[in-house]
Amino acid sequence: MPALSDRLRALLPGRFRKRRPRVAVVRLSGTIGAASPFRQGLSIEAVAGSLERAFSLPGAKAVALVINSPGGAPAQSHLIFRRIRALAQEKNLPVLAFVEDVAASGGYMIACGADEIIADPTSIVGSIGVVSAGFGFPGLLEKLGVERRVHTIGEAKGMLDPFRPEDPADIERLKRIQADVQGVFTELVSSRRPNLPAGESLFTGAVWTGRQALPLGLVDAIGDLRTTLRARYGEKVDLVPIAGAKGGFLSRLLRRNTPGRIGEAVAALPGETLAALEERAAFARYGL
Repeated sequence: MPALSDRLRALLPGRFRKRRPRVAVVRLSGTIGAASPFRQGLSIEAVAGSLERAFSLPGAKAVALVINSPGGAPAQSHLIFRRIRALAQEKNLPVLAFVEDVAASGGYMIACGADEIIADPTSIVGSIGVVSAGFGFPGLLEKLGVERRVHTIGEAKGMLDPFRPEDPADIERLKRIQADVQGVFTELVSSRRPNLPAGESLFTGAVWTGRQALPLGLVDAIGDLRTTLRARYGEKVDLVPIAGAKGGFLSRLLRRNTPGRIGEAVAALPGETLAALEERAAFARYGL
């Protein structure tokens, strides 16, 4: 149903109906996936509403995605990418991605959902690869005098147990999974960026600045949101920010100003702090 402002505008004489060009702006920032029960990362659940509103904006000429993400969960990255493409085709709207600090790994996958990628010359883009990281504590429990008991049905159920020495069979199984995910990522980038130069090693997990990425075909232009959209749609283009999901569990609790809720928020602080440190570490991988 048309918005009230649009229905009222239809009642005006033609010379008063002219609307300034509009572009919906969606900000996609942070690590991808559920950072913790208390800190919401980018996920299809978190961004679906804002994407729907952006592509349904009355009179929109385009949708602009402002991306600042070091990556994260492959499945959530792919789901967000697919939702962007589905809405773009359904609404027949062009999509432009503007990279701020970083669009790496899953962040770059999401950027590939756009028809054009515009980056700052100092942006970090790429990292087209798959990584799995963790810690191993095979001797810690014994030193502490703790006996760990794990009972499984299925020989692979204890895969990559951090309290056991690494099993070569587990590593081989993990590598096969990573190779399959990498295949999906490589095919996606190749299909969305058809002019990538032959002979370049772009799928090694390496990253580039925006200026370096331009001749490689990983981005289409160097620029910023406001300058690019004003040049394309005119000085009077109306940039319409689309509100995203509300804050995570902790911020919602703090907004409910009751003693019980504040107590829950204080209890949640260690988890929130750990999630914040993990997100900071994800950005730090790219020198940010």
